[in-house]
Amino acid sequence: MNQRIQRSHKEPKREGLSWDDRWKGEDKGLITCWEVGRELREKEPELAIRAENGELPVLRWKGGVEKKPKKGEKFGTLFYLAQWQGLRGDDLDIDLSKEPEITCSRTGVRVIYTGNPKKYGNA
Repeated sequence: MNQRIQRSHKEPKREGLSWDDRWKGEDKGLITCWEVGRELREKEPELAIRAENGELPVLRWKGGVEKKPKKGEKFGTLFYLAQWQGLRGDDLDIDLSKEPEITCSRTGVRVIYTGNPKKYGNA
């Protein structure tokens, strides 16, 4: 299995896929989350601008930052990261073997994105 999930923002949204194809394929649902972020970008342009400016707004998945937690960092899901990339208008680019970190420009909170539910389960 490929450890890196990538898709260009120039590619059209996939159509006619079953639930299993969207969520249980090799990409583990990350392309679907990214496509949802692309749709959200069109529906909520102000939210997209905030994301483009490095803010990590609260979205459907764990990984956004509403307020500063007691400890200086938190964990988020790769699903959030994929949706955020779509919201920003970025290409999808996630390496499943890594845990990327992003610091929210609004709150200064560092978020570590992981595929390990034990890490983000209590986030």
